[in-house]
Amino acid sequence: MTEEQVFDLVLAGGTVYDPVSGTHQIADVAVTGDRISQIVNRTDSTGPSPASRAREVVDCTGAYVLPGLVEGHTHIFADVSKVGAPPEEAHLRRGVVAAADAGTVGASTFAAFHRYLVTPSPMRLVNFLNVSVLGLIDFRFGELLNPATLVPEDALAVARAHPETVRGFKIRLSEDVVGHAWRPLLKASLELAADAGLPLMMHIGETEEPLPVVLEMLRPGDIVSHAYTGKPHGILRDGTVLDEVRAAQQRGVLFDCAHGRSNLSFEVARPAIAQGFLPDFISSDTSARNWRGPVFDLVTSMAKLRALGMTMDEIVSRVTIAPARVLGLDAEGYGTLVPGGPAHVTVLRDTEETVLPDAAGNQIVAPRLEPVFVLNGGQRVELTGWRGQPA
Repeated sequence: MTEEQVFDLVLAGGTVYDPVSGTHQIADVAVTGDRISQIVNRTDSTGPSPASRAREVVDCTGAYVLPGLVEGHTHIFADVSKVGAPPEEAHLRRGVVAAADAGTVGASTFAAFHRYLVTPSPMRLVNFLNVSVLGLIDFRFGELLNPATLVPEDALAVARAHPETVRGFKIRLSEDVVGHAWRPLLKASLELAADAGLPLMMHIGETEEPLPVVLEMLRPGDIVSHAYTGKPHGILRDGTVLDEVRAAQQRGVLFDCAHGRSNLSFEVARPAIAQGFLPDFISSDTSARNWRGPVFDLVTSMAKLRALGMTMDEIVSRVTIAPARVLGLDAEGYGTLVPGGPAHVTVLRDTEETVLPDAAGNQIVAPRLEPVFVLNGGQRVELTGWRGQPA
């Protein structure tokens, strides 16, 4: 590296976050091609600014400069499933460079998902394969009401044939999905996940049994989705986080907040955050039913949790390195912003006070986060404006 090097782009003067260390600094981020060339702390630097040697400079003063966001739970099988939203419009153009479909796809529909979404997509797509071969085609019909649709050998074959895409399995445990057979279905799903060496993501809310009964079956690395649900059998009892929930997290069970159309409750999230119970990663659970509200996108979910008490440092790690590690994408450079690493960058700014709803229609008024500049592998992404209305 010499002083004469000319950079393609410098993102100048933003608050640059390192989610691995949990720190941030005012810095310049220099990009050459598809890689991060330098990150120069403005306070400590005594040499020439990278901006003086850049073909293009983007002023990021007052903005948050993050690794490209990683969405750990979404539904993106549009035009095949009624649940799926279009991944580029719903995610990439709103600051997300990698995303995991969470159970929209089953073994019988995976080939189409892989051919028509994963392969041509400019963003990195992986999935949690639904344990039902049917996948989640339509929310009106529980995919496991017929237990015979759980065919472990089919799911295992797909996972072994496509390790680059299948990063775990998904089961929805609500009564309207599994009926009264939740225990044998969960047991079979856990055995499938163990055979594949992958985690199981489990959707909670309106389960037949209280959450502690379910948690005792889970292994470290398995994921409880909808941690802040307001539906029956959630994480609180009389406003207090259950001891069994804390114990499960301490032994390595992961909790995903997963907003969704019907699951993020401010009345659950606010006291849980105040009591120090934070999700292991933050996701939006975007789908065709909610990407125009009440969820909108991942950055809006971030703004809601910030308004409820989480700090930006706590939030940034949970939308970058934490989901990247869960999905095994950290090995590909996702979730971090480091010299020599891939130039996946999301720049956010605070916007006006906005009415932000939860899944039950409760509202808070708070500044919203908005992506203003995004790089995906060094390529600038055309952005889409927020789909809601400001206060």
